[in-house]
Amino acid sequence: MFWTSIALSVPVRKTVKHKNTTFSNIRTRPLNPHTFDFVINEPKKCEADAPFLVILISTTHKEFDARQAIRETWGDESTFPDIRIVTLFLLGKNTDVVLNQMVEQESQIFHDIVVEDFIDSYHNLTLKTLMGMRWVATYCPKAKYVMKTDSDIFVNMDNLIYKLLKPTTKPRRRYFTGYVINGGPIRDMRSKWYMSRDLYPDSKYPPFCSGTGYVFSADVAELIYKTSLHTRLLHLEDVYVGVCLRKLGIHPFQNSGFNHWKMAYSLCRYRRVITVHQISPEEMHRIWNDMTSKKHLRC
Repeated sequence: MFWTSIALSVPVRKTVKHKNTTFSNIRTRPLNPHTFDFVINEPKKCEADAPFLVILISTTHKEFDARQAIRETWGDESTFPDIRIVTLFLLGKNTDVVLNQMVEQESQIFHDIVVEDFIDSYHNLTLKTLMGMRWVATYCPKAKYVMKTDSDIFVNMDNLIYKLLKPTTKPRRRYFTGYVINGGPIRDMRSKWYMSRDLYPDSKYPPFCSGTGYVFSADVAELIYKTSLHTRLLHLEDVYVGVCLRKLGIHPFQNSGFNHWKMAYSLCRYRRVITVHQISPEEMHRIWNDMTSKKHLRC
C-alpha cells in the first residue's frame, strides 16, 4: 500500500489484527491527500540525464512576459554547458478557459510547464509547491538539488551554482537553505498573511525560508511531499514547508545571499547575492545583459 512508505526507515512489523480496526488506520489514511492530477506534464524531462539542479518557478497564467524573460535570462537551461539544469514553471488551472488554452499552447512550444487541476489562486500556493515536490520525487528523483522560486525574482546563477552548491563537491542530503524567518502568526484579519487560531494555535512558527527563493537537496522533495500527506494544509506556503521540515527534523540554514526584498541594481551589489525580489521582466533583461556583458570588470 502506498501510504506505508511514509514510515521511513522503520522496519516493517506484522501488525496484530484487532477487532477494532480504526486504530490501525490512523497513520495510513492521509489527513491531506493530494488528490490532483497533472493536466500538463513533462514526465520525460529527466529521463536521459539526471540534472544537477531543478528550478521550480511558481507563476500565474497571465505572467507570459515574466516566464519568457526568465527563459531568456537566468532560467536558460543552456547557460552552463557542463551543468544540466531543468527549469519548470508551476501552475494550477485557471477559471478562464482562454488563459488555460494559451498556457497549453505555450507548453507545446517550450515544454517547461507543469499544471495540476487545482484552481490557481493565492490561497492554493501551497498546493503549487507540493505539486513541484511531487514532480521532482516522481519524475526527477536523481537530481542533486532543487530551487523553488517566484516569477518576479532575479537569480544570480553563478553564485547559486558555484558558490553555494559547488558541483565538484559531494552532494548534500537533508539540506535546506534560504532566507530563514523566525516569526509567528499574524492574527489581524486584514493582513495578507492572516492566520486563524483554529488553523494554527501556536504563537510561533517553526523557522521557515521565505518563499521568494529557497534551495534544497533533491531527497527533501519526496520527504516534504510524503510528510504533507499527514500534515494539515496551511495556505501560507513558506510556513507550511517549515512545518513539514520541523516534522522531519530538518533545520533550514540561514543564507544572507537570499534577499526577499527589492534592491536597487548595481553590478557589484548584484554580484554578491543569490536572489533579488520584485524584478519586472524588463529589469530582468536589463540586469542579465549588464551582468553578462561585464563579467571581465572588477568590483
